[in-house]
Amino acid sequence: MATNPGILTEWPWQHLGRFKYIVLAPFVADTIYSMATKDKSEWDITNILILPLIIWRMIHDQMWISFSRYQTARGKNRIVDKSIEFEQVDRERNWDDQILFNGILFYLGSKYLPLAKNLPFWRTDGVIFTILLHAGPVEFLYYWLHRALHHHYLYSRYHSHHHSSIVTEPITSVIHPFGEHIAYFILFAIPLLTIVQTGTASIVAVAGYITYLDLMNNMGHCNFEFFPKWLFRVFPFIKYIMYTPSFHSLHHTQFRTNLSLFMPIYDLMYGTMDKASDSLHESSLGRIDNSPHVVYLTHPTTLDSVYHLHVGFASFASDPYKSKWYMWMLWPLTLWSMLLTWVSGHSFVVERNIFNHLKMQTWAIPRYRFQYLLPWQKEKINSLIEDAILEADEAGVKVMSLGLLNQGDDLNENGELYVRKHPNLKVRLVDGSSLAAAAVVNSIPNGIKQVLLSGNLSKVAYAVANELCKKGVQVAIPSKEGYEKLKGRVSSEFASNVVHSTSYDQEVWLVGDGLNDEEQKKAPKNTIFIPFSQFPPNRLHKNRIYYSTPAFIIPKALENMDSCENWLPRRVMSAWRVAGIVHALEEWGTNECGETMFNIDKVWSAALRHGFRPFNVSS
Repeated sequence: MATNPGILTEWPWQHLGRFKYIVLAPFVADTIYSMATKDKSEWDITNILILPLIIWRMIHDQMWISFSRYQTARGKNRIVDKSIEFEQVDRERNWDDQILFNGILFYLGSKYLPLAKNLPFWRTDGVIFTILLHAGPVEFLYYWLHRALHHHYLYSRYHSHHHSSIVTEPITSVIHPFGEHIAYFILFAIPLLTIVQTGTASIVAVAGYITYLDLMNNMGHCNFEFFPKWLFRVFPFIKYIMYTPSFHSLHHTQFRTNLSLFMPIYDLMYGTMDKASDSLHESSLGRIDNSPHVVYLTHPTTLDSVYHLHVGFASFASDPYKSKWYMWMLWPLTLWSMLLTWVSGHSFVVERNIFNHLKMQTWAIPRYRFQYLLPWQKEKINSLIEDAILEADEAGVKVMSLGLLNQGDDLNENGELYVRKHPNLKVRLVDGSSLAAAAVVNSIPNGIKQVLLSGNLSKVAYAVANELCKKGVQVAIPSKEGYEKLKGRVSSEFASNVVHSTSYDQEVWLVGDGLNDEEQKKAPKNTIFIPFSQFPPNRLHKNRIYYSTPAFIIPKALENMDSCENWLPRRVMSAWRVAGIVHALEEWGTNECGETMFNIDKVWSAALRHGFRPFNVSS
């Protein structure tokens, strides 16, 4: 919101929320009705192509968002090295409003402008007129409109909303109050209305011009530089007719310079070109990939979880993952992404974070949860994880923490497989079991004398059971086989606290993967379910209490948090991810994988000392 909002600040359909697309329904219905009742020779091709243009614009913008987030996470050619937080994501989540607005006006134009109907595919004169009209009147008028918007009166009421984002993303380009978008549309309509009214318009001219505007807007706000230096040395005039991302980023950091739309020549003419434009361009190109200190290795979970990654849909990623009914409409894209990840042979960077001096990245293995459960995928997944570890080792990464199923006992012996295969690894592998176990132990309410342990036994389950038995808490397990296994893993002096019980009347249940619904239904009312696994259990009952999977609220000093980790709330990280950070901060020079466990009290104290706070909110 602008610092002092003026009239026409809010969008007319703001109160509709995610249902705002309904504003297009009357126009789309009219087009469908017209096609159904008229002969094919009478169809208005211009009107029919408006909806595909709207969809193309959204896809085009999303491609820029994902690519930009991927590039800036790597750090290569990054321009402004500051963080983006949830506040900016929330402010920019309505980036598609301007596409809806333009779509409505295009529908009205095709309906009420006779010369806008049935446009030919191509007309050379119309394309030339569009180019000339943009380079002349549009760029000139935009420059002066932009200068006016930086006057205190208009800036405080409108344009300050756009400049709330110092670090820009592609969608930052269209984040303006509604009234400002009206002014922009009138300006950009000059070439379109001119070619329509002169009978020189064509589908290519109209769609191409809109795509050009989107392309340049996204490019100018992407926050990474890619125009090579040699281009301006060989063709020096180009830098006056086409701006670069670094050129426009200076406008967002300096505010009063580099005011042009896409052609810097107007800044040169009127003395507002920033003197640092060339030097920033060169220094941005010189930035290499980040070499992080800590890497968290994760993977997508469900098929539609890719949209919730940092490089996916920004608004989805900023909220805890939850399957949504309308995601079925994206199944063609979802299927394509699954096939793409299936053939992919390399992990990819998802996001970057900073905690004081510590640089961190999240990498993802291109495999979904169900693929980890396929025996014939085991070798390939291990190969992908191994390649990621070797890449991290070569890059000088200090610690890599293995998240989700990347550390399965059946898959790679909790990471021991890689240490045994590569004994000279400098990067330390952390499976996070000790901190996860500490989070579970410390989330059990005081006064509990017996807990039920259910689900598949794991390294964390054994550690939790051992710690509870030391404290005099009985650990009941309903499976006879599980009882034998657990009793053999607990210190002999405390093994008597492991009991076989099928009463299911314990107040606290420690649950892992493999907890079936039938067993869960046996839990009494108000039973507390505390997961010790990476994945939360199904929530079958409203009168049961479900704790979060082991996790921590992160310190304020941890920056660049604009996405949620899977189903966890904002600014909450899984214990396995936090474990790698604490390991690096404490400079522990050993691996935590295989059968190795750190002292639970020691790792718990270290996490708290560095500002991490336990998150055990129930629902």
